[in-house]
Amino acid sequence: MELGSTVGAVRSQRVLMGHRLCPAVVRIKDGRIHRILSGSLFPAGDDDDDEDEVLDVGDSVVMPGLVDSHVHVNEPGRVSWEGFWTATRAAAAGGVTTVVDMPLNSIPPTTTLNHFHEKLREATGKCFVDTAFWGGVIPGNQLDLQPMIQAGVAGFKCFLIHSGVEEFPHVTACDLHAAMKQLQGTGSVLLFHAELDVQQPSEETADPCHYSTFLQSRPDVMEVEAIRTVTELCLQYKVRCHIVHLSSAKPLEMIQEAQRAGAPLTVETTHHYLSLCAENIPAGATQFKCCPPIRGSDNRELLWSALKAGQIDMVVSDHSPCTPDLKNLESGDFTQAWGGISSLQFGLPLFWSSASKRGFELSDVVRLLSQKTAQLCGLDKQKGSLSPGHDADLVIWDPEREFEIQEAGIHHKNKITPYLGKTLQGVVCSTILRGQLVYREGSFCPEPLGKHLLIPPRETQEALCEAF
Repeated sequence: MELGSTVGAVRSQRVLMGHRLCPAVVRIKDGRIHRILSGSLFPAGDDDDDEDEVLDVGDSVVMPGLVDSHVHVNEPGRVSWEGFWTATRAAAAGGVTTVVDMPLNSIPPTTTLNHFHEKLREATGKCFVDTAFWGGVIPGNQLDLQPMIQAGVAGFKCFLIHSGVEEFPHVTACDLHAAMKQLQGTGSVLLFHAELDVQQPSEETADPCHYSTFLQSRPDVMEVEAIRTVTELCLQYKVRCHIVHLSSAKPLEMIQEAQRAGAPLTVETTHHYLSLCAENIPAGATQFKCCPPIRGSDNRELLWSALKAGQIDMVVSDHSPCTPDLKNLESGDFTQAWGGISSLQFGLPLFWSSASKRGFELSDVVRLLSQKTAQLCGLDKQKGSLSPGHDADLVIWDPEREFEIQEAGIHHKNKITPYLGKTLQGVVCSTILRGQLVYREGSFCPEPLGKHLLIPPRETQEALCEAF
């Protein structure tokens, strides 16, 4: 079957049906899952049987495509860092069928309706997977929020600390109250980069090439105090709030208390906080720098325990690439290097390599990397589940097979990643987007087939649900 072809059905000995793997055929019609037939062969007399359209993948696992709701594509304005063409190819190679683009670090950022329209124009014809878009909250743009909701943004992101780029300034308490008043009753969601500046004694003589120097500059208390602010706002306004890239386990109890008190609050962590630990970061290895920082191994295990207990809702990449010079690899100065880790292509094997050793099952992968992320951005009626009526977005992969990450196999634009040379468990064989074969064994369909996903305002979604 050629890349770009429309697939009528996928047959496998291992289709993930709920919590179990079983032989099944996934029938596809008009880009959606039509029905799932248990058993490795079509039943006799099935009038839909057309063997020319059937993709038989043997005993490879068939699951819903991943939904990565935290991706910095950086286009327009910083295409030397990344872009829709390269980012979405990397996504397809990783079994990610939907990405949600962050409102920064593009120029302009997605903070007004006009800027959103510019983003859509730039993305047109360049996406190999489906793409939705976050808007941004910055000082003074509260009156832009509702027009962007009506235009289809998935929600909004803000920073409580310097974002790293001047065109996306962080918000004050006054800005947050103004934004919350605009978001009340809309059903939209506000995402928080939850760190606050907290005065800490500095060690002026500390070596900036030692990772510990950078780690000490971003202590857990910065997240704790920021999340205290978030929980208070969430409880006051009852606006959906979401904490992005939680790195510290210390605020988890506070988050649970707020949720028990009625706060509509969710939280994510990332692959790097679950896969890496501070003790193993070499001096000068600035490819490991991100904000908040990678913390110690004890903290990492607490994050895994919280995932197991359902206290963390989802796992994302926070793919945040840059050009090599911004990583200051030659000097190895962590304090000056850009903070961001590229991992969009490798989220599935990164997660599974660690999760499978900690008692997680494939159904947990779907819940944490597909279903919950789709729900966050209002796509759960369309994406993230292997169910009739949902888009036929499938990842076909071998969870037992190992591979080594090599530069030649990396599809995002700049090949800098802390995972280079790492051996992972789980190889993505093929990716199907709305019933079309977009990736197989290192090759892509000739033309990008991804669509823009504009999220209907909440009241429209509720009306649609009632209609069905």
